[in-house]
Amino acid sequence: MKAIVSIARILVGVLFIFSGFIKLNDPVGFSYKLQEYFSEPVLDIPFLIPFALVIAILIVIFELVLGIMLLIGYAPKFTSWSLLLMIVFFTFLTFYSAYFNKVTDCGCFGDAIPLTPWESFYKDVILLILILIIFFNRKFINPILPVKYHKWVIFVSFIACFAFCYHVLMHLPVFDFRPYKVGNNIPEKMKIPEGAEEAQVIYSWKFKVNGEEKIIKNNGAYPQIEGEFIGVETSQSGENIIPPIHDFVIEGKDGDITEEVLSAEKVLLIVAYNLRSTEKDGYKAVKSLSEDALQKGYRVIGLTASGTELQGKLQKQYDLNFDFYQTDETALKTVVRSNPGFLTLENGTITQKKHWFDASDIEL
Repeated sequence: MKAIVSIARILVGVLFIFSGFIKLNDPVGFSYKLQEYFSEPVLDIPFLIPFALVIAILIVIFELVLGIMLLIGYAPKFTSWSLLLMIVFFTFLTFYSAYFNKVTDCGCFGDAIPLTPWESFYKDVILLILILIIFFNRKFINPILPVKYHKWVIFVSFIACFAFCYHVLMHLPVFDFRPYKVGNNIPEKMKIPEGAEEAQVIYSWKFKVNGEEKIIKNNGAYPQIEGEFIGVETSQSGENIIPPIHDFVIEGKDGDITEEVLSAEKVLLIVAYNLRSTEKDGYKAVKSLSEDALQKGYRVIGLTASGTELQGKLQKQYDLNFDFYQTDETALKTVVRSNPGFLTLENGTITQKKHWFDASDIEL
């Protein structure tokens, strides 16, 4: 039994450290996933949505440090109880998501290893079994370091986690696993493999018209309708393959300009998925960089999911010399984990991507 506990201890500890680190690399992305869980259609606890980022940071750091605690044999009773409570909670979430088809990806390993809801549930069931073995046999958990060093290891681990988290929040994830990473060509990522049958992506556009909510469904074109834009959601019809990038559509007053932008030689994209929550401190950098880019022959456009009223207010407030265009909010959140953030494109290839805090590092 001691050998079984040792194997379970290593497997669980390493997996918790790996899972925690992947999510710690992108806490903003994990917070978006928590917002899905907190939303009305899922767990119906929307009052937690404003605190999603703080909760995400605390969860992933605790998850990572728990893995370290298990491996070094620190406080076996506290560690085993914490592991059990955490895995029971996550097993419930993944089962709920899978059974009711509420959240299509649990975010267990961020964007590095996307899992289906049932894959996530089965993974948690295996972990639950391993943790139960550890829980009922914690007398076999022996420290691998002198006990006097344990608190220092845990303290340093917490400090290192918070420092790394601060770095990625003030800049961008160190490791980018998304289809919009630097070097990728967006038009290429919008294609499916030869011979594969493409799934249909349905866009549900929400507007407020005469005080009532109206939903218009189509294949991606921004509806020409008089009313206040609320938001847009995407869903997949069928089980066929969808390309890595399937919801990137740029809409303006004159219609779809996606192909026009992606074929341009030099483009600066200023991404602000939501203008209500955008970080206003970043618009001094936005103003400076956009003017510099225009002088050097770049096409400069803003991308947002917010309506024209908010766009106009922001342009007037900061005297912005470029226009905003409409793009799906989920797509923009995936493009860059900064609000606002910057990308430079050359014929559709992403050459640079920066947080607004690093605007001065953009080379034009």
